[in-house]
Amino acid sequence: MDHFLSKLWSDEEGQDIAEYSVMLAVVLVIVVGTVRLIGSNAGNVYSQVGSSIQ
Repeated sequence: MDHFLSKLWSDEEGQDIAEYSVMLAVVLVIVVGTVRLIGSNAGNVYSQVGSSIQ
């Protein structure tokens, strides 16, 4: 039983999936935040250009 528990405790195979999912979540948060920031700034620029043309 001790051998089984020590083998189970030292098995790191499942950690790879968890690490990749955490990295993916962080990258998605950064990308979504950047897209929202650029999108709102781009909308403001287009509005300013449109109002200055009229």
